[in-house]
Amino acid sequence: MSKNLLLILTRNPELGKCKTRLATKVGDKVALDIYKFLLDKTVSFTKDLKVKKWVYYSESIWEDDIWDNKLYQKKLQKGKDLGERMMNAFREGFRAGFENIIVIGSDMFHLNQSDLEEAFSKFKGHNYVVGPAEDGGYYLLGMKYLKVELFQNKAWGTDTVLSDTLSDLKSEKIALLDEKNDVDHYEDIKDIEAFEPFLKHISE
Repeated sequence: MSKNLLLILTRNPELGKCKTRLATKVGDKVALDIYKFLLDKTVSFTKDLKVKKWVYYSESIWEDDIWDNKLYQKKLQKGKDLGERMMNAFREGFRAGFENIIVIGSDMFHLNQSDLEEAFSKFKGHNYVVGPAEDGGYYLLGMKYLKVELFQNKAWGTDTVLSDTLSDLKSEKIALLDEKNDVDHYEDIKDIEAFEPFLKHISE
């Protein structure tokens, strides 16, 4: 399985620096607690996945944290925006000899190990795999070949990212996964039971 690589883009969990859109409603402290909860969740559904795993930190590499050094290789994101950071991570993976590479973020509550196994299995008949997010972005992107256009001329964090990405892939063999919701705003979590402990002091 060593030809398969999972890239996980993560933010260092520091007060005021993560889930900033969520923080406008719940405050920096609760946003940080929720992000740490999502990081733990990401570890839980990736640690046993039978692929190589690289974690890309936003600010600095933390040697002693929730990402077990024996399971995850730790790296630093490079690039001025999300597109450039993803592109550089994919490029590094292909240069290292991997054939099937998937990137995810670390803010998915509804993703699990079998979803990722299914995504990797799609490479049998497709060159690209996309997991559409409900907000018009994507929660997962996979490729056999680096296509730099996917990372250029995108308004990252907006509802046009998915459609622009699919437009870039219209002539490619692409597999679309089930649509899922990532966690960016209060509305994304307010009705999910697992988040109730974080939100009990917040009024509508």
